[in-house]
Amino acid sequence: MSSSTLCFVESPVQLLNVLEWAHHAQATATVVVLSPNDPMTRGQLRRMAELARAEGHLVRWEEARGGASAPFRTIGGLAGPLRSADRVVIGDPFSRYVQLLLTLHTFIGRGARDLVVVDDGTATMEFVSQLARGERLVRWHRRGGRPGPRDIAFGPVSSAARRRLTPQEGRSKVSLFTSMPVDEAPDGVDITANDYAWTRARFGPPRLTRGADLVGTSLVETGVVDLDRYLEAVRGLAAAHGATRYFAHRRESAEKLHRLAVETGLQIVRPDLPLELIARRGPIGRTILSFPSTVVHTLPIALAGTDVKVAVCEIDPAWLKQGVSDHAQGFLAGIAGSARGVRTV
Repeated sequence: MSSSTLCFVESPVQLLNVLEWAHHAQATATVVVLSPNDPMTRGQLRRMAELARAEGHLVRWEEARGGASAPFRTIGGLAGPLRSADRVVIGDPFSRYVQLLLTLHTFIGRGARDLVVVDDGTATMEFVSQLARGERLVRWHRRGGRPGPRDIAFGPVSSAARRRLTPQEGRSKVSLFTSMPVDEAPDGVDITANDYAWTRARFGPPRLTRGADLVGTSLVETGVVDLDRYLEAVRGLAAAHGATRYFAHRRESAEKLHRLAVETGLQIVRPDLPLELIARRGPIGRTILSFPSTVVHTLPIALAGTDVKVAVCEIDPAWLKQGVSDHAQGFLAGIAGSARGVRTV
């Protein structure tokens, strides 16, 4: 495969799954990091970029959100690579940045095109179902509300990107590389299972501790779950299962994590890599407890062949903030219910 494979990532998990895809496809690529401003995410992306370079990929770091003129500089600088790319790999089809780049690629690209979508966690499940039903692309926790002014203004670009993500016979090929369960495969989309072969080959097996570890979630930060109810749930889980460590999600706030440490006694760990790599590298608890999130799907795969057990704690509807849609509740329940190789606590 040639160097005309161009990948766009905005999170550490997306970059991990680009590495998994490249390992599966025996490919090398140019990886463009559209860097966010969040320090925790940037730190993990820096570490993942080091791993990508070690695998022979070219990494191009773009300060894509570094001021009002940053998007113009970034998009202008990517016009050349987009023009010559034979294959485009993306990690977040909901990203407005990525949608704009896909639209630009459609207008300035040449010849037949391959488009590959790799996992951006459980959001992939929502993307697949929306694409299959021909719906506009909206993140799961924002569905049910009326489009805002920015949504309306960006509508033509989003619609063009959705058309680009829809296979067209003789014109474009769309593939999905995923570890998520896919129930509604869109017509014409090729699906390849991500079995975390690269992760399992490069890391581990881990040394196991006697206790349990708890995985954090950003459901409070996204406005879905009430903070006090979340703290209460974490405290109860830790006490019931003897958990001693809490692996923070990269988007969890410092204030929330401070309260967790004080009120639960848990050791707060801020991972420098995606949890799939942290767990595989070890040491890790024999039981990993998680709320409905990506890791209840990915950890059983990444930790295959070890004695680690993954357990999911379902979200009680009483924890949800007022105004959270029925769709969001159903989506969270679906994450927990569709996870393979986990038990419910």
